[in-house]
Amino acid sequence: MKIIVTAKTRAGETGVTKVDDGHYRVAVTATPQGGRANEAIIKALAEYFDVAPSRIYIKLGKTAKEKLIVIGE
Repeated sequence: MKIIVTAKTRAGETGVTKVDDGHYRVAVTATPQGGRANEAIIKALAEYFDVAPSRIYIKLGKTAKEKLIVIGE
């Protein structure tokens, strides 16, 4: 499954919100330095979709707010 994620870093709390089919907003408390925010986004999505974090990767947008995420492929 492929989804578009809009990332919100340095948020007050971590959470995933479904915007529409295939588009989600993910808020994480981590900063975007050193890939910490991307790791936190993957962890939040893994909990939301109930899959292992190793089954999720960022295909496009590693340094952007909009990311193309692949889950389970």
